[in-house]
Amino acid sequence: MSAGSVAVVVIDDDVPFWDLYELGVVCTVFGIPHHDLADPWYDLRLCSAGGTSGLPVPAGGGFALRTPYGLEGLAGADTVIVPSVPEAVIEGDRELPPELAPALRRAADDGARMVSLCAGAFALAAAGILDGRRATAHWMHAGQLAQQYPQVRIDDSVLYVDDGSVLTSAGVTAGLDLCLHLVRRDLGAHVANQLARRLVVPAHRTGGQAQFVELSVPAGGDEGLAPVLQWATEHLDRPLTVEDLARRARMSPRTFFRRLQATTGTTPLQWLLTQRLARAQSLLESTTLPVERIGELSGLGTGANLRRHFTLHFGVTPSEYRRAFPAAVIAQSEHGAGNIAATPGIESM
Repeated sequence: MSAGSVAVVVIDDDVPFWDLYELGVVCTVFGIPHHDLADPWYDLRLCSAGGTSGLPVPAGGGFALRTPYGLEGLAGADTVIVPSVPEAVIEGDRELPPELAPALRRAADDGARMVSLCAGAFALAAAGILDGRRATAHWMHAGQLAQQYPQVRIDDSVLYVDDGSVLTSAGVTAGLDLCLHLVRRDLGAHVANQLARRLVVPAHRTGGQAQFVELSVPAGGDEGLAPVLQWATEHLDRPLTVEDLARRARMSPRTFFRRLQATTGTTPLQWLLTQRLARAQSLLESTTLPVERIGELSGLGTGANLRRHFTLHFGVTPSEYRRAFPAAVIAQSEHGAGNIAATPGIESM
């Protein structure tokens, strides 16, 4: 499978150190050649919005960035990402570079997938790409975004919004969630899960989870939820119930429900279903096991139940999903680092 090209917009300005996080996330996910996970990996190019490609781009904290391309680098890209904009743009005290909006519109018209992280949504909105669409940004900036661009339907309660060819995210870790979501869309759940494991981050947080949560995943030292959720992901082939998990966490079902919802932004049953579907995705991609067996190993029971939930959630049947992955990829996963014998709940073949 081809990963495609990713063009990243770097706006020439004095960028606070903390705003470099989103750019770092994009470069880490798409710019490091993880050829052992998928080959080819993405072709990443950094594109200056100030017309000074090849020259240092000033950045706060004593850093300077060099971009090999100007905005001409957006042409032909499969995905265009705007990771941030200057604080003065958010506050409405200055305009974006005048050549940026036309370049973004041309890329969108040419069929590029348009993506923003955090305040990068201001650039997509300025280009008219978010008009009439549901979009998100960091909750601290959502008010300014709605005020400046009332034609955009702002939802500040979610981590990210996937509107097909246009995707937006909240800030910091939500930007990483969206980048992993893009990898999942392009290369499948197995590759995205392995990359998340390499980055030591949660494999998958759905975009609908709330921005206002205590933690996306409990800290390793949490004596309540973290060990229980880790255990649950290793035993998805069992008929787990909220009562079972609450008992293992030494909580009442009501307390467990409340704490899990506060921690993950979702209910226990929805969390379990998401994990089961993610396991089914990985098995469909990386093994030749029949659908009935995958239904058992993922805890969804019968093949019919797997097909029903999988189709409702992903819009395709398990068999259609599996056909997107060549036999060579499956064979490599079965005999390489992703050997199915190492997957919890799966016996050695």
